[in-house]
Amino acid sequence: MRFPYSAAGKPFLPLALTFGAQTVSTEGLVDSGSDVNVLPWSVGNALGATWDLRKATLRLGGTLAGTPAMPLLVMAKIADFALVRLAFAWCRTDEVPLVLGQTNFFMEFDVCFFRSRSEFSVVPKGVG
Repeated sequence: MRFPYSAAGKPFLPLALTFGAQTVSTEGLVDSGSDVNVLPWSVGNALGATWDLRKATLRLGGTLAGTPAMPLLVMAKIADFALVRLAFAWCRTDEVPLVLGQTNFFMEFDVCFFRSRSEFSVVPKGVG
């Protein structure tokens, strides 16, 4: 399935995240250069997740170096595809967008960027 780039020229993917009984509709930046999926603080809160200092042990790099983060598993619904479990580094900041990175978005989906056409495609692994 193909999606247009945002007005700002970035590949943002609409998706719905579910954790427990809570669902949040949002969008994530599809970023092949990011090692991990990143979840901003406010989205985790909206999902009803609870911050656990014992789990806040993830070490992030780049612009997130030094930002506390903990693993959070959520279910994601993208377009008409089957639900998929995504693992996020839930950060204790809203200074980052929701990022869909190598672990594990790119392990669950094949992505192709068509920058000259301002669109990208996302297909579940094993399809096509």
